[in-house]
This record gives sequence, C-alpha cells and structure tokens, in this order.
Amino acid sequence: MNEKTLVKLEFHKVKALVRAHALTEDGKIKIDALMPKTTLEEVKVLQAETSDALMMSVKQGKLPLSNLKPVAPVIKRVEIGAILSGGELLVVRDTLRMTRKARNYYQDAISNGESYDVIGSYFETLVTQNAIEREISRCIISPEQVADDASPELAQIRKQKLTLGNRIKESLQQIIRSSHYQDMIQEPVVTVRQDRYCIPVKVEYKSQFKGIVHDQSSTGATVFIEPMTVVEIGNELKGLETKEHEEIEKILTTLTESLVSYTDEINTSYEQLILLDSIFARSEFSLRYDCREPKLNDKGYIELKRARHPLLDQEHVVPIDVRLGREFTTLLITGPNTGGKTVTLKTLGLFSMMAAVGLQIPAAEGSEVAVFDSIYADLGDEQSIEQSLSTFSAHMTNVVSILKDMSLNSLILLDELGSGTDPIEGAALAMSILEHLRKQQIRTVATTHYSELKLYALSTEDVENASCEFDVKSLRPTYRLLIGVPGKSNAFAISKRLGLPEYLIDDAKVYLEKENVKMEDILVDLEQSKRMAEIESERAQAFRLEAERLKEEIQKERSKIDKAKKKIMERAELKAKELLREAEEEADRALKEVRAAARKAQVMIDERSLQEAKQGMSDTLKKQHKRASKVTGKSAEKALTSVTVGTEVMVTSLMQKGIVTKEADKNGMVEVRMGIMPMKVKLADLQSVKEETVTISAKSNKTKQKGQISYNVRKTQSISTEVDVRGLMVDEAWPVVDKYLDDAYLAGLKQVTIIHGKGTGALRTAIMQRLKRHPHVEAQRPGTFGEGEMGVTVVTVK
Repeated sequence: MNEKTLVKLEFHKVKALVRAHALTEDGKIKIDALMPKTTLEEVKVLQAETSDALMMSVKQGKLPLSNLKPVAPVIKRVEIGAILSGGELLVVRDTLRMTRKARNYYQDAISNGESYDVIGSYFETLVTQNAIEREISRCIISPEQVADDASPELAQIRKQKLTLGNRIKESLQQIIRSSHYQDMIQEPVVTVRQDRYCIPVKVEYKSQFKGIVHDQSSTGATVFIEPMTVVEIGNELKGLETKEHEEIEKILTTLTESLVSYTDEINTSYEQLILLDSIFARSEFSLRYDCREPKLNDKGYIELKRARHPLLDQEHVVPIDVRLGREFTTLLITGPNTGGKTVTLKTLGLFSMMAAVGLQIPAAEGSEVAVFDSIYADLGDEQSIEQSLSTFSAHMTNVVSILKDMSLNSLILLDELGSGTDPIEGAALAMSILEHLRKQQIRTVATTHYSELKLYALSTEDVENASCEFDVKSLRPTYRLLIGVPGKSNAFAISKRLGLPEYLIDDAKVYLEKENVKMEDILVDLEQSKRMAEIESERAQAFRLEAERLKEEIQKERSKIDKAKKKIMERAELKAKELLREAEEEADRALKEVRAAARKAQVMIDERSLQEAKQGMSDTLKKQHKRASKVTGKSAEKALTSVTVGTEVMVTSLMQKGIVTKEADKNGMVEVRMGIMPMKVKLADLQSVKEETVTISAKSNKTKQKGQISYNVRKTQSISTEVDVRGLMVDEAWPVVDKYLDDAYLAGLKQVTIIHGKGTGALRTAIMQRLKRHPHVEAQRPGTFGEGEMGVTVVTVK
C-alpha cells in the first residue's frame, strides 16, 4: 500500500484510536503495525475475527488481559540456561495467569451454545500450566522477595535469623540504656551499617567504646561502632544470610528448570494473547464508534450508507451516502470550497483501508466495500519552494507517479484535478486523465470546479456527476453528497452574500461569455431531468412489483377462502346428515310413545295417520338436508328483510347457524357470529331459524272422541354445552347468552359453560351479575383448572 496515501488519508490517526483500546504494550505495537491486506480471503478472515470478538465481548465483557509484559526475552534466557530472577519469574507467571483467564473466558463463552469459528481456534491454542503458575505465585512474592515457605530450609534459616536479630537488638538496647555509656552515645538508637547492627558513638569516646567501627558520619563527629558483645552473634547472622542467599538460588533454579519443557507453549500462548488483544481492541473501536461489518467484494463495488468519518466529531458529523463501481466507475464531485468534497474522498479511501485491516466501518448496515490492490490519493496543496514545485507541478508529479504504479484493481482519489494552471488547459488535461482511467475501468473519484468536466460526466458512459450541497442563504455547506447532480461553485452568490458590491458582480458577469453564463444552469437542468426520469422509472418499477405482489397475495387469499368454504360445506353436509338421522330416530321414538300412550288410554290409533305423520316429518327433514347440500347456498325459505341483535339466523351461503351481533348497515351487510368468528354477510343470505313441529293425531273410531298428542323436533336438542362470547361487548354478548340459556333449558341440559375470556374482567363480571337474576339459572361458578379457570363461568341449569 502506498505510504504517502496512508498519511494523506490519516490512517495513522485511526490506528491511534484503535490503539487506545489495547490492554498490552505489545498489543498496541501490533496495532501500530497494521497494514491493509490486498486479497479478499485475508480481509474476510480479519472481519470475521472482529465480528467474533465483538459478539463475545458484548455477551461476556472485555477480554481479561492486564499486567502482561513481553515474555520472549525471559524465555530466551531459559533456553540458554540462565537462572531467572524473581521479577522474570513473575513475568512468566503473569503470562500463565492471563493464559488461564483467557481460556476460562472462552470456555464460558461457548458454554452457552455459541460458536466462534475464527477466534475460537486462537483460544484453543492457549496452553495453561496451572501447576507452574501456582508454584511461582507461592514462592515469589515480589521481584525482590521470596516467600518464607518457598522451601522448609528457607523457612528455618529465616526463623534463625529472626532469633539472632532479636538477641542483637536486646543486647544493644541494654547498652543504650546503661548509665555507663550515656555520655559516649551520640543518639540512643540502633542503626545498620554495612549489614551490621551499630550504635552511634561520639568520636572522642571512640577508643573507650569497645567494638568494631563500621562507618563515620559526614561531619566526623559520630562513629558507628558494633559492640564487641554482639560481634560474634553478628557473624552468625551473616553466615545465615549467606545460607539464605544460597537457598534462594536453589529455589530460583528449581522454578527456572520447571519452565524448560514448556518454553514453546509459553511463547505461543503469549503471541496468541497479543493477537487476541489487538482483535478485541478492534471490536472495542466498533462499539465506541457504532460501526458495522461491511459486505466485501473484489469487483470494485463500493456503497457506503450513512457513512461518518471517524476523525470528525461524531455528534455533529453529517452522514453521507456514496457509491462507486457498480453503475459507474468514475465519480466526479463538484461544488464550492469547504463543502465536503475532500472529506468524501478521504472517507472513501479511509473506509477501504479500515476494512482491509479488519476494522468495521462507522456506517449503516448493508454498506459494501471493495478490496483493492492499492489505493492512491492526490490530496491537498504540495507546493514546495525547496523543490521548486508549484501547486500544479506538485499535483502533476503525484498524478504521474500514480499512473505509473497503479493496477486495474486500484482506487484513485484525485482532489482538484487540473487546478493550478490555465482553466482551459487544466480542464482538457483533467478530461484526458479521467478518460484514460475510465477506459481501463479503474475506480476513480475526482473533485473539480470546471464546468467542462461536468459536461464530460453528463455525456460519458460510466462517469457520474455528484455535488456537495451548499446553502447560499446561510453561506454554509450542508455536507450532503448528491449523486447525479452537478454542483455549482456559487462564486457570485457567495461574494454578494459576503458584501461585495453588486455592480462589481454585474461587471464580472459581463466578462463571461453567454454560453458560459448558461452552462452550469443547463447542466443542472439536464441532470435534474435525467434524474427525474430515473426516479419515475424506479417508481414505475416499484409500483409494478407491488402490484404483482398484491395480485399474488389476493390469489393466495382466494385460494384459502375457497378451501375454507369447501371445508365448511363439507361439515354442513355431514351435520345435516347427522341431524336427519337423529330426527328420524326421534320420530320413531315419538311414534312408539304415541302408541304406548294410546294403549294405556285404550284409544284406537289410526296407523295410517301415524305413518303419514312420520312421512311428513321425514319429508320436512329431507328438505332441510337438500337445502344444506346445495353449494350455491340457495334457500327455498324467504330471505329476511330485517334482523335484530341476538337473533339466531341461518347463513344460507354457508349453511351455518349464527347469532346476529350487529344490525344491517346502509349497504345491507349484517355482522353474524358463527362459533368464535364474526363475519359480514348480506341480509339477503339470512333466514330465520324455525322449529319444525310434527303433530300426530290419534282418533278413536269407536267413541268418535278426538285425542291429540303433539311432539316437537327442535334444533335445540343438538345444542352445544358451551357458548363463546369472547371479543364481544357486554351489550352484544348478553343477548347471545340469554338466548343460549333458553335453548339449553328447553334441551334439558343440566350444566353449560359460558366462555367469556379473562381480559380486564369487565365482561365476566357483567355476565355473572345478570346470571344471578336469570330464571333458568340454578347456580354458577368460575371454571376450575382444566375447564378454563377465570376465563369461563360454569352454569347449572334448572
């Protein structure tokens, strides 16, 4: 990747933002060394690493890494046979501890059933050495201190040292408190000089105070003497210190030797921890800047949605939408200075670099970024007095270098192409360069003020105009990028707004050729017309797709309705047959009862009349069956002209009974509730539900007296043991319940269930209150477990 481009696009500043989230020094160094990858496979792996780390850190918290110093130099000393110091052993201990914590962190993450296919392999390579970690922690307290219990010998030596030290201090305290030495002692304290316990004595008593002089004050007035009474004990203490040092050397040697067999594993684990640290730093950057994983391709397609440059204030940055490569290969951005043209260039280049190192981008979901072999940028003014380079020369030097080094899979960013020289020649040169890049299908984004380039973009295939919006009234850019619309420099409008006299602006307009005066307006009009045509085409396409979708949905709904209707008709047919069978059986039972009653009353029965009555009943039921079997739902009965709420009706089109819940509207549509489903039907499709009555007469031939027995075959005898009024208001539900209780009473049901649902309880309360006053209700109670609980009321019928 071109080094100058990395600096121009401020890639190092983005790496600094990521670096701040690393927990180890080597992790920060690894981030500083990040360079964009150039193959799609490599970039996909990097992005997958970041996504896995992001998911893991969101669910498990941050990776537990801290106090991790470079372990490679320490392991190198182990490999050459050196004995590690306490501080070096603690470095190894910290690495082993972080390895263990990271491994446990990963085990906790996957214990919930989650899988992390990419970074999971990095965690799997971590090798823990719990025994060595515990032993080092037990023996080494700090870089300069070994624990007393590191070995039994060391514990014994230190115990003896403590005893001797106390004896020496007691002896010296006796000397200090003695009246014989009070005039000789400079200060009544015990001090240590050259690892020996001493008493500060006045120099004039040096010869009188028996002992060994170990030091003298800077003024010479005090000498530090070890009394002869403690010299021997001091020598013993010195010997114990030598033994202590030797024992510590043995402990350090043992701990160092325990690492020899695991140097490769420790080095590998440390490298993996540093790699994980850099990956999780990338994921923390994503969380901090609300980034998303971009789609990746190697075809040069870029589409950024609501992209926000990470180096700008995230609270005030204006998101931009920009695309390149799929519809056009060259994007030409025009507009006034400070309008956001250069920021757009930097955003395109920087996002491509960020994606290529595994960083997610601060843009909306669905953004897409291409992986390029190289990215080149000619940005800013690089004029140099030392190198005798003007603005134009500096730009051309960069362009020449870019044209020489670029490949077909490069991204070229050119700021103010052709500027710094004669406008006509500069525009011509710019068009030549852009055309050269376009013919090779190289992805190019350039900024300009030249109207000739705007016309070139308008009339050339694979080249598109864009502009950065500018509010002339407020003299402030909106920073919105408008693709497909060429921008205006607005030099006259801005100058007028800033206070330039209007007569000077008018004079300036005179110097422009008429063609140039109208050029920008014509370009804008043409581009707007083109854009409107595209928008209309897109809208027409959208409407067509919507119409096709709606047509498909309607066809599906019709198919569902037809299937439902067919099932309803089949159920109606079966129900009608069942009713017919039950009615015929009931008729036979009725005839038997009539005969039995007649025999009991000793009345002669006209068998012919009975058979005619039975046949009449059978004919009536067969007519009902025939009416139910007709698919057209036509009925011989006269249709109703009006209905009231609560009336039980027959819907002839469906051959289903229902209860009227709403009267007919102005269109003649009535709401009828069949089962739990309310449905709008035509008033003409409704018929009243009437009881069929068969009257059987018994005449006495002998006495000429008439005896008459009536038997009603009622539809209420097939009534259900429950009624469902869920979804109805109280005024709608009660007529249904009242009618149902009447039918249940006539049918002889002893217990029925009213299903009203739980809801707010208003419907249940109203129904229970009215049931208390109902003449057919003997008792009522809420449902129990398995019956529906508070959602139903169980009624005992009188």
